[in-house]
Amino acid sequence: MLGSVDLTGTNTTFAQIAAETFGMSADEIEVNTAPTDSAPFAGGTGGSKITYTVGMAVQRAAEDARRQILAVASEALEASVDDLEIADGVVQVRGAPGSGISLQDIASRTMGFTARNEPVYGTGATAIRDSAPGFAAHLVEVEIDELTGETRPVRYVAVQDVGFAINPAEVEAQIHGGVAQGLGWALYEGMVYDGEGQLMTATLMDYVLPRAEMVPPIETVLVEVPSEYGAYGAKGIGEPPAIPGAATVANAIRDLTGRRILSIPIRPEAVATALWEQSSMSAAD
Repeated sequence: MLGSVDLTGTNTTFAQIAAETFGMSADEIEVNTAPTDSAPFAGGTGGSKITYTVGMAVQRAAEDARRQILAVASEALEASVDDLEIADGVVQVRGAPGSGISLQDIASRTMGFTARNEPVYGTGATAIRDSAPGFAAHLVEVEIDELTGETRPVRYVAVQDVGFAINPAEVEAQIHGGVAQGLGWALYEGMVYDGEGQLMTATLMDYVLPRAEMVPPIETVLVEVPSEYGAYGAKGIGEPPAIPGAATVANAIRDLTGRRILSIPIRPEAVATALWEQSSMSAAD
């Protein structure tokens, strides 16, 4: 049970963290986001911090529950806790797979009508004081129409330090989304006002967002430099892929045209003007 909101698939990651502790499949873990008045404190969901902070709390809660389970099993099996392991939903003595007790049986021993053992409730908390900043390097190849100034990204490479990718598919998808957002800032999205201060791009009929065909193939490279505090070394990965996009495109335009454009979105007319100025300077020389 969590207090954080599943904003970008974090609940899947938390299920994986808990499942790893018990040697189970993530599909066997149920993640619940509790109402605010009864939820464990998780802080605001955002800032690339939920997996980094709550993930370790989930790991600690699962480990706490595991210790309690092994204690109940130790009593039932008359074996030392150090000799026990959990495999395929069964607590068993190492090297003796036939002498085990299922997690369902342990649940009945702790929550049944005449249960002799206390219910198993694992809890975990964190107070992480050190941040684990993510680093990213982006490269883009663009094509520019010399007449209209229209800029089209044709290839994109995003390299990012993710600490440890607990769910690589979700991490790569997050990077893809961040790149698309960055391209939107770079080339398309802008608040335009008329002379009287009225917003002229107030709806999606006028405010341009990048569509699928406007986003080039994206190659992701995951660099894993584990964090000391994140679960299994994980870091926050939400914002780093969105931030470099505008500068990356602007640098590619400068490399191709020799002109530096300093405002975004970079409209075709601005690129066309830069190309005209460049050709004029070349003619004068």
